[in-house]
Amino acid sequence: MVSLSNAALEGRNAPARPRVPAIDVARGVAVAAMVVYHFAWDLSELRLIAAEVTLEPGWRFFARAIAASFLLLVGLGLALAHPDRIRWRPFLLRLLTVAGAALMITGATLLAFPDSYIFFGILHAVALSSLLAVPLTQAPWWAAAGVALLIWAVPALAGGGVFELPGLAFLGLASHAPITNDWVPVFPWTGFVFAGLALGKLVRGQLERRAAPIRSKLGRALAWAGRHSLVIYLVHQPLLFGALYGIVQVTGPNLAAVAERVERSCPVSYVQTGIAEPVARDTCACTVAEMKSAGIWTDFLAERLAPEARFRVIAIARSCLARSGARPAEGGAAP
Repeated sequence: MVSLSNAALEGRNAPARPRVPAIDVARGVAVAAMVVYHFAWDLSELRLIAAEVTLEPGWRFFARAIAASFLLLVGLGLALAHPDRIRWRPFLLRLLTVAGAALMITGATLLAFPDSYIFFGILHAVALSSLLAVPLTQAPWWAAAGVALLIWAVPALAGGGVFELPGLAFLGLASHAPITNDWVPVFPWTGFVFAGLALGKLVRGQLERRAAPIRSKLGRALAWAGRHSLVIYLVHQPLLFGALYGIVQVTGPNLAAVAERVERSCPVSYVQTGIAEPVARDTCACTVAEMKSAGIWTDFLAERLAPEARFRVIAIARSCLARSGARPAEGGAAP
């Protein structure tokens, strides 16, 4: 999520290379998309909307497209910043900035979400992939393209075994994804940086020759966001989540959204235990109807059931399961 190109990577004694406005605008578009996604994630996490952003295919594709675009732009930036030689001093200063920000994200999320903290998210991926890719800024474009293809192929060729160790989760070669709020592992995501580097080496001359100034207000706003993407990344989510969390403390969750989630996930939970889908749907519909009739549905959604009401929910669920033609599981079931 950071600008690794042009003047930002120049040393004190090196002549400043002109910025390429199109790259700043492209990065700004990615920043705007990131903010939209995180706003939706916050609404979902706080149960203000029915959509479960981390599970729905459309939102998952959107998130992956955003990550891929940032990493492609990192590679493009490297190609533009180091056309004839590697400017190590500014590169390392920027690398330390990004790595420090990544550690801040890890620490903050460890405190806020200890069960799903970010140990290798987008900033971690940017830092490591930049370090791996910068030597190839002086190689032909096809070398970077070849490395990108190799990185994308590795998950299909290797995995499991030693890669199941938790300490190697950042590689992305385990059979199961770790529980974390942001995970951008080396394989296959680093491949996008090398692909961006190859693309940058191919189109660098055209981009620099056509670096026309931005005239529209929207374009200038996006370019500004692109130039300050790291700062925006660090501050936008605490501001968004903090504001929405404060609202939820006053209004409570959106019970209509919670109800839609419960009614959608209830049959799935039964099917996962081996119960046929038609029976699962009938059981859930019966359970919800009985809870509404008993006057405990709203309290169930708001998670404020008294202990005796909890036992009543279990009894209702077991009764509905039996009526739907399935044998109740040990301990009962509930939406």
